Amino acid sequence: MPASILVIACGALAREVDALKTANGWDHLDIQCLDAALHNRPDDIPGRVEALLERHAEQYDHRFVAYADCGTGGRLDAVLERWQVARLPGAHCYEFYATANVFHALADAEPGTFYLTDFLVRHFDRLVIEDLKLNTHPTLRETLFAHYTRVVYLAQTEDAALVAGAQRAADQLALPLEVIQTGMGDLQSAIAGQVLRWQDAKGNASSAGAAHAAH
Repeated sequence: MPASILVIACGALAREVDALKTANGWDHLDIQCLDAALHNRPDDIPGRVEALLERHAEQYDHRFVAYADCGTGGRLDAVLERWQVARLPGAHCYEFYATANVFHALADAEPGTFYLTDFLVRHFDRLVIEDLKLNTHPTLRETLFAHYTRVVYLAQTEDAALVAGAQRAADQLALPLEVIQTGMGDLQSAIAGQVLRWQDAKGNASSAGAAHAAH
């Protein structure tokens, strides 16, 4: 029987992590998601993640955190070090979707870039327009986005409706749009690699135990 695994994920990754679970037949993997709006309050992320780690301390063989640093300034890593739990690579989802080299090239080429993902396109009005009060105070756009020069949509899927949504988002910010197809990027390799390592370790331990019993 495979080792039981809990993935604690940002709600912005829920669809993608669930797709990986389904595609790989990981029935032994459970997903617990935190509200994606925590990205507007990154100081709350470490405490919320630790609360779930503590709640499920004895319930699973392994746990993995599907967050990058996400603006916590290393505080999330301090929590994960205490619990000896790994997370996704990089500073934020834009980096692991694009992969580090591509993201840093984009950032170096144009620091004033506002990034979108599939999730942010779907929830742009709620997480950007409403949460930043641009719907009730439209003049804030000039203040909050004064130093932005473009929108880059890092697309996980090829979806014309999402591209159109990204264009609407860019239009609301009065910025030009660039679309880059990234797929799952390092999200897939990081989670799949960790799951396979755990499965291999359990398989090796089972084989060793069977060999010992035979003797």
